[in-house]
Amino acid sequence: MVQRFRIHYAKTQPLRYVSSLDLHKVWERYLRRAGLPLAYSHGFTPQPRLQQAHPLPLGYLGANEIIDVWLEAETDLSAEEVQARLQATPQPGIEILSVTEIAPEAPALTSQISSAEYEVWFLDPLSPDELASRVTQLLNTPSIQRERRGKAYNLRPLIEFIEILTDTTPGRLGLRMRLAAREGATGRPEEVVAALGYDPFAVRIIRTRLNGATT
Repeated sequence: MVQRFRIHYAKTQPLRYVSSLDLHKVWERYLRRAGLPLAYSHGFTPQPRLQQAHPLPLGYLGANEIIDVWLEAETDLSAEEVQARLQATPQPGIEILSVTEIAPEAPALTSQISSAEYEVWFLDPLSPDELASRVTQLLNTPSIQRERRGKAYNLRPLIEFIEILTDTTPGRLGLRMRLAAREGATGRPEEVVAALGYDPFAVRIIRTRLNGATT
């Protein structure tokens, strides 16, 4: 009997510099340590059946990430039992938010994500008026040509929403943005920062939400 569970979780500071491939391995060990019976793919090199919604780039934190896991059990496992086992075996850098059982044959998680929301905090003090002016200019520009992996693309259609954030620390500013996250059409927040004329390495990025998954 194979069951599929969708897990919402936060990726926190201890795993900030763990790559998506290594995070996959962290999850595999975590599930085993929790005593959950992982299901495996078929073929010459069976692999644990885990699927991340939209892997985070290195250095990002995630406030509400999603992973699907397939489990094999002789009797039905409830979502509550899966969540309890995970929370009873803490994994540094992963905070379990919720667990939901979904149909094993439901569409691939990666195909359901349409956009992602981020908070981007600048490490250096900025002028609020200057930042507001640059954001307005960016949003009024019909085409923002950028290059990724040697291929040119237009960033502007991938930007769905931007607003300025303020913090209790004087002069500390940030941006909340929603960017497209579809296959072949994914916006990156550091590209938006660069397009605004700021240093993309002088920010801290938190992905706060993935939109499109049904649960």
